[in-house]
Amino acid sequence: QVEKRPEAVAVIFEGKQLTYSQLNKKANQLAHYLSTQGVGPETLVGICVERSLEMIVGILGILKAGSAYLPIDPGYPKERIAFMMEDAHPTVILIHEPTRGIVPDGLKIIDLVSEDNMIVQFSEENPAGSTHTQNLAYVIYTSGSTGKPKGSSLAHQGVVNRLVWMQQQYQLNEKDRVLQKTPFSFDVSVWEFFWPLITGARLVVLSPGAHKDSARITELIEQEQISTLHFVPSMLSVFLETAESLLCPSLRQVFCSGEALPANLQKQFFEKIPTARLHNLYGPTEASVDVTYWACIPNSNDTTVPIGRPIANTRIYLLDAHLNPVPVGVAGELYIGGVGLARGYLNQADLTADRFVPDTFDTTGGRLYRTGDLARYRADGNIEYIGRTDYQVKIRGFRIELGEIETILAQHREIHEAVVVAREDSSGNKRLVAYVVGNEASLSSDELKIYLKAHLPDYMVPAAFVFLDCLPLSTNGKLDRKALPEPDTATELVSQYVAPRNSIEEALAKLWAEVLGLEQVGIHDDFFELGGHSLLVTQIISRIHTKFHIKLPLRTIFEYVTIATLADAVETAQWQEMNHTQKNITEDGQYEDIAI
Repeated sequence: QVEKRPEAVAVIFEGKQLTYSQLNKKANQLAHYLSTQGVGPETLVGICVERSLEMIVGILGILKAGSAYLPIDPGYPKERIAFMMEDAHPTVILIHEPTRGIVPDGLKIIDLVSEDNMIVQFSEENPAGSTHTQNLAYVIYTSGSTGKPKGSSLAHQGVVNRLVWMQQQYQLNEKDRVLQKTPFSFDVSVWEFFWPLITGARLVVLSPGAHKDSARITELIEQEQISTLHFVPSMLSVFLETAESLLCPSLRQVFCSGEALPANLQKQFFEKIPTARLHNLYGPTEASVDVTYWACIPNSNDTTVPIGRPIANTRIYLLDAHLNPVPVGVAGELYIGGVGLARGYLNQADLTADRFVPDTFDTTGGRLYRTGDLARYRADGNIEYIGRTDYQVKIRGFRIELGEIETILAQHREIHEAVVVAREDSSGNKRLVAYVVGNEASLSSDELKIYLKAHLPDYMVPAAFVFLDCLPLSTNGKLDRKALPEPDTATELVSQYVAPRNSIEEALAKLWAEVLGLEQVGIHDDFFELGGHSLLVTQIISRIHTKFHIKLPLRTIFEYVTIATLADAVETAQWQEMNHTQKNITEDGQYEDIAI
């Protein structure tokens, strides 16, 4: 693409842009510099940056140097980042100004901003290729059932296969604009980065944190004429609730993955955006992003949305407990084979051997990855996802091993036992609930949240904690998860309830109660302590816009977490909306608007 269209715009971020030629030269300079730092094939380079132009240059530079990239989410707790660094042993770590001080001391660090004067002295020419198909391309860490995250190691062969298949199937061209919105610590970002850049399309990079803001996403779709983007289904639902989603005629294709796509959401999509196509993809981090695909059908009467059939050079088996294929319509565990499989888990040979098993259907000695997902064949040969065989869950697209949270809780000195489950409330929102046996006199929900946030990402911290004298057991002495009581949020709030004092607080209280699935909300209740999360924040902002005809930034709810404080922000925004212009008479007797 650099040779074909060097002056075409390759990447846009917050009004700044790089052409294909400029992007290539910057990535080449970084690659040559990295080569002087001991970087090459089978080495890992960490990259801890916010979404930015430096992120794109950094990832391309790492790959051009022959190394594999290790994305480090700046929002992770320091303890989790420290574990990843100790486990992965990256040769060097790339950072920039917003992420200084996040990476532990004692590691070799390159600051892409402060060291730019040094980097630009290196050659702009393409480095000599030293990478082979089986070399490592990237390592992405996911939640681990043992209490520690695990790094899935993916080779170039699988990534290239996935990208070539995607282009053959969905056909991007130089007129397309692809929105990069997935955090780079999740594997969907892999195709978001590379698919547009190998096809001559334009990559539009969303601002840090804006992937949770449907209003900002809608604004950027219109502004940059985005044709292609990805949503996890729960975020797609929030996006479609925003009236402005009707104003996105540029959208040509939308991809969903990360969690099951409900049939009613599919129906809602085609009602709101009838000119676009919707695709349902499926794949774990242990493979090169996605392994099956399905084109959603408008006006479908099916009660479930299939995950479809295997992509190119990929094999899918549905097997019983004895590794025998199951008949059509019968549930079996989904196994994956083919070129897209990960090598395994970084530095975890036993876990790799447990999950990546010999492929008894392949005479050449291949492997299968056992996903832990249950699925079945439909009569037409397409595959339907059913659920899990274990306690791994997906919440808002995040893959969570409940065992990791339980292990961290059990390490607390005042806790004897702990179990975590995912519960669905009346409005269909999933949330984590922790059941704790310990010294209740010295424990509180707030203290446990603070404790967990020091060890785990925010999305893994339970929304509610229930303190028990003992965990319920079945007749054979095993934990009876079905007997765990529902958290009684309403009872907890009765003694603290303070009623709304005016019409704004009353309207906001009603909004919060509807979104959170509660009977009532007091004006001093904390939105996030009631079970609120980033996707629900988006719903609140959207409903405030509809109710009060004002536009608030997403961060407002994070800054004003109670109705009492939020009401003041709403009232201020209303005043500004009504008084944002005033009339002034010019010398020739005409009126002009003056912004206040």
